[in-house]
Amino acid sequence: MKVVIVTGGSSGIGEASVRELSRRGWNVASVSRRKTKIENGISLQGDVAEDADCRRVAQAVLDKWGRIDALVNCAGTTKFVKHADMEGLSAEEILGIFRVNLVGPWQMIRACLPALKKARGSVVNISSVASILGTGSSVAYAASKAALDTMSFSLARALAPEIRVNVVAPGYVKTPWQVAAHGAEGAAEQERRYAERAPLKSAASAEDVADAVAWLLEGAQRVTGQIVYVDAGMHIASPR
Repeated sequence: MKVVIVTGGSSGIGEASVRELSRRGWNVASVSRRKTKIENGISLQGDVAEDADCRRVAQAVLDKWGRIDALVNCAGTTKFVKHADMEGLSAEEILGIFRVNLVGPWQMIRACLPALKKARGSVVNISSVASILGTGSSVAYAASKAALDTMSFSLARALAPEIRVNVVAPGYVKTPWQVAAHGAEGAAEQERRYAERAPLKSAASAEDVADAVAWLLEGAQRVTGQIVYVDAGMHIASPR
């Protein structure tokens, strides 16, 4: 049975990916700052911003199953700040966002690299349509996801042919992040406004994103260096 590590696996897109991959028969190691109960797998505590945690997680998975076939980097962070508010983000806050959203995936890939090479495995990084539209919760968040996209292209080239590296870029997804920031009614209004603009007149669910993750891991054996937008077409929406 194949083994996958999913960071940020306790909520939102990460949790949906854990459920979907478990349903498909993968042994899943869910990594987050708090332990959760999952089927077909284990829950590990760890902070991807800390290299020692990344290496410890990779070793724990190898100790349990002896292999790592795939890595899904879902862990992320943000601060909700209006883009025009130049005083809303300090240098420390920007670096903190980059440390989780960019350095975290780098460290997880590095920690898993020997096992992924041996398995001829696959990496999926969760980005955002904000990376090309300059939208999202803050300027720092959008910029961190653009950097993640570029890093993914570089690694797709550098780690081939043994490892495939791809990106899934959602649009608006109603996650616990959104509800915590805007409240239930505010999150629903954000989703409604997004759906008005998107060509498919809808917003994706966490489960939609998890489907794309599973396809890239299981069915896309000749695909690397690709961004799959799960955004109801927002990346091609007509500007207003």
